[in-house]
Amino acid sequence: MIPSIQRPYDATGVRTARHRVLRNTYWLLALSMIPTVLGAVVGVQFGFHALRGIGLLVAFAIAFGLIFAVEKTKNSAAGVPVLLGFTFFMGLLLTPVLSRTLGYSNGPALIMGAFGGTAVVFAAMATIATVSKRDFSGMGSWLFAGTIVLLLASVVNIWLQLPALYLATLVLCVGIFTAWLLFDVQRIVNGGETNYITATLSVYLDVYNIFSALLQLLGIGFGQRD
Repeated sequence: MIPSIQRPYDATGVRTARHRVLRNTYWLLALSMIPTVLGAVVGVQFGFHALRGIGLLVAFAIAFGLIFAVEKTKNSAAGVPVLLGFTFFMGLLLTPVLSRTLGYSNGPALIMGAFGGTAVVFAAMATIATVSKRDFSGMGSWLFAGTIVLLLASVVNIWLQLPALYLATLVLCVGIFTAWLLFDVQRIVNGGETNYITATLSVYLDVYNIFSALLQLLGIGFGQRD
């Protein structure tokens, strides 16, 4: 009998690798909040809030281009700087909703409320994804379809300006990206994503969209004028 030269399966090593990816993802996610905040501050200070119509579509096109750049550089030394550059730009894109919220007398409280709500959602979904024995991978195709519908409805409403459609897209956004957060974190936990830069990008976009939608919903429901 010829002895096998295949290395034995090391379950401990696999778990360690998965935990390392998850840990690095959380660290990089926390780091990515710094350029996001800086981008938002710069945007508010220098009037980046004027994005509308075609200008907004161009900004989204730039954002998708930066996402492509992150994916292209994820295995190189440039991966983290490119990701942080992307999060700075996403901070700029928050400027319109932040400027509108700061126009309320209770604007800072609304921002903190959206931040706290997002933190609670993140903690809950991350915990469920980590400890649950249920497999949520089957949600992927449904979430993708829902995201496409959400994007189309949002783009159409740039010109239609229908309040009911606007409110519906915000509620749908919170629901869809909360589910995406559960899906993405469990995929990391189960070893379905082994690159922490890509993992961070996915989780960051989930958190970003939840925060943005929550902030707008709070402004609609609880914004106070002087």
